[in-house]
Amino acid sequence: MSRRNSGFAADLAAGINLSEEPAPQRRTGIASNVLTGRSNRLADLASGAVVNRMHELVDPARCRMWAGHNRDYALLTEERCADLIESIKAQGRQEMPAIVRRLSNDPDFDFEVICGARRHWTISWLRSHNYPDFKFLIDIREIGDEEAFRLADIENRARDDLTDLERAKDYLRALGRYYDGRQRTMAERLNVTESWLTRYLDLARLPPELTCAFANPQDLGVRNAIALKALLKPEDRKARAFAEAARIADARNAGAPAQSVVETIKILSLAVDPPKKSGSPKRSGKAETVSTAGGKPVLRIEGADRKGIRLTLLNKGGASRQDAEEALQAILDQHWS
Repeated sequence: MSRRNSGFAADLAAGINLSEEPAPQRRTGIASNVLTGRSNRLADLASGAVVNRMHELVDPARCRMWAGHNRDYALLTEERCADLIESIKAQGRQEMPAIVRRLSNDPDFDFEVICGARRHWTISWLRSHNYPDFKFLIDIREIGDEEAFRLADIENRARDDLTDLERAKDYLRALGRYYDGRQRTMAERLNVTESWLTRYLDLARLPPELTCAFANPQDLGVRNAIALKALLKPEDRKARAFAEAARIADARNAGAPAQSVVETIKILSLAVDPPKKSGSPKRSGKAETVSTAGGKPVLRIEGADRKGIRLTLLNKGGASRQDAEEALQAILDQHWS
């Protein structure tokens, strides 16, 4: 027996006391280090200090998208996934696993994708375009729907390829599905401010009668929602905004060139509040006060000329800072090219 094997046998035998005589002092060796390491590893797993992840390489066709996934899978294209396609081709494999849940009682699918729609789409595309050996790398978890939503949000919140509108619609779905419409509870669970969450919910709630004015609504950002929301009150302004949005959409469908998001917002704003015949506030000597829906004054437009617009913030009028930010953003979207 080699010296290493004899040491290993001695270490194992040291734990068996066949007589009442004290056992000889155990010799520190490779076996003790291995056994100690394994014991510590099992203890860590049992205590939760270490989480044992299970990764598998599977056929993407056996995976379906989770109904609560925050990405619109139908919008994925070769162009939107070009960077990931080239990366996987260069590496020869998928580096980052997608997070999935195991399914039962579904003969068509084995897993449900929580995070990783682009990775799933890309591997599927590569397999059908001369790379049939690529497999879908997955990380299998056992999690509930609300935890799955938060996990997907954390992973995708900083991604540039996920549009504000996709994220906003995901938040609006989750608000009713997991938090019973309690916005404060949802903000606390996501570890964001309530005002931050409000901006995304406002974007998701924009009516299609208004968003039809835009050639690609996915280009709408969370900041655009502030100016557009301001066009929806009171009812007569909303009716004018809807009518102008329909006119823009009809003109585009008839072959008119598509306008940018900022240009479209300007057109809608002018249709809702056409300039008065008396002229600008400077010429008429009248100031225009912008108020909240509840009638609290936010700011006053003192005048406008070629040099710019003069504003007075009415910070003692009872409006909140968020009201002021929304009013300022609406003015910027209307007047700043």
